[in-house]
Amino acid sequence: MTNGPFRPYGLLAELTYRCPLHCPYCSNPIRYPSGAELEKREWVRVLREASELGVLHVGFSGGEPLQRSDLAKLVAAAREAGLYTNLITSAVGLSIERARELKAAGLDSVQVSFQNDEAPLADEIAGASAHAAKLAAVEAIHRAGLPLSLNVVLHRRNIQRVEQIVALAERLGAERLELANTQYYGWAFKNLAALLPLREQVEHAGRVAAAEQERLKGRMEILYVMPDYFSERPKPCMNGWGRRHITVNPIGEMLPCPTAGVIGDLKFDNVRAHSVGWIWEKSDAFNRFRGTEWMPEPCRSCDQRENDFGGCRCQAALLTGDASATDPACSLSPQRSKTEQLIKASCANDISYEYRLNPA
Repeated sequence: MTNGPFRPYGLLAELTYRCPLHCPYCSNPIRYPSGAELEKREWVRVLREASELGVLHVGFSGGEPLQRSDLAKLVAAAREAGLYTNLITSAVGLSIERARELKAAGLDSVQVSFQNDEAPLADEIAGASAHAAKLAAVEAIHRAGLPLSLNVVLHRRNIQRVEQIVALAERLGAERLELANTQYYGWAFKNLAALLPLREQVEHAGRVAAAEQERLKGRMEILYVMPDYFSERPKPCMNGWGRRHITVNPIGEMLPCPTAGVIGDLKFDNVRAHSVGWIWEKSDAFNRFRGTEWMPEPCRSCDQRENDFGGCRCQAALLTGDASATDPACSLSPQRSKTEQLIKASCANDISYEYRLNPA
C-alpha cells in the first residue's frame, strides 16, 4: 500500500470503447487511441496490483462494459482481489441470465444511465432505440437481487424534466439518483453550443432537485451535480490530481482522470509496460499536478487550494490551452472571461449536436 497523502481509493476500469449508444455528451475520446484492448489476464493483474496499492473499489465502465464477454470473470477477479465492484452501464443487452451471472461472480451494485424519463426524447439523445431495453434491464437487475442506482446527464434538452426524472427513479426502485449536469469534455465539449443550458434552467433544476432531496430523504439519495461553468468556484476535480483515483483505459493507458487525454503534452504510461504501483508513484502524468507546488497565482496563495486543488486540469487545457492555468470556472481566474464568453455564445444558439461515433 502506498504511503503519504496520495493514496488511491477508486479504479475506473474502462474495459472497451465499444457502445451501442451514440450520446452527444460522451466523455470518451473524440479520436480513439490506437491499440488492442487489454486481455482478461492483463485486467486481472491490474485489479490485483490496484488492490495492493490501496484501491478499495472498482467501477467497470466503457464505452459499454457489457460488450466484453469476459465481464463476469473480471468481476470475479475483482472480488478475489478484495475490491467492491460497481457496473456502470447503459444496461442495453443486460438479460436476467447475465444479471444473475454477474451477481454470482460477486458484483455489488449497478449504475444504469438514462437519457430522459420518456422514450422519444431519451432515444433521440442516445442516438438509438434504447429506453425500452433499459427498462427491461432494470427489471432484470432487481430480479437478480442487485442494488440499483441511476445516472442522468442533464443538458439543454432534458434539464426541464428533473421532477419527472426523479419520479422515474422512484418507480424503478433506485436507491440513488445522480443528476449530473454535463461536464464539457470529449464529445460534450465538441457539442457544447448545443448542450449548454441557460443559467436560469440550471438554477431552477437545482431548486427542484433540492426539494426532491428533502421529500425523499431516507428513501432515495439524490445527488445534483452543478456544471462548473455556472459556479463561482471550481469543483475539486477527482479530489485532487493523482491523489485518490486511477483510470485505466481499454488499451492500458493509466490516467489520473477519465478525460486527462485531452492534455496533449502529457504522456500516459501503459500497464503493459509498468506496474500500476510504478505508474502511480513515478510517472510524470500522475506527478505533474500533484500537491500545490505547481500552482500559479492566484491558486498558490488561495486559502481554498487544498479544497478545490486549482480546479480541473482538463478544463483549463481545453479553455486556455494551458493545463497548468487556474481553472477558468473559478471567479478568481484571470481567464474567467473565457467561461463567460462560452456561456454567452452557446446560449444564443439553437443548433443540432453531433453524435458520438463508435470505434470500428
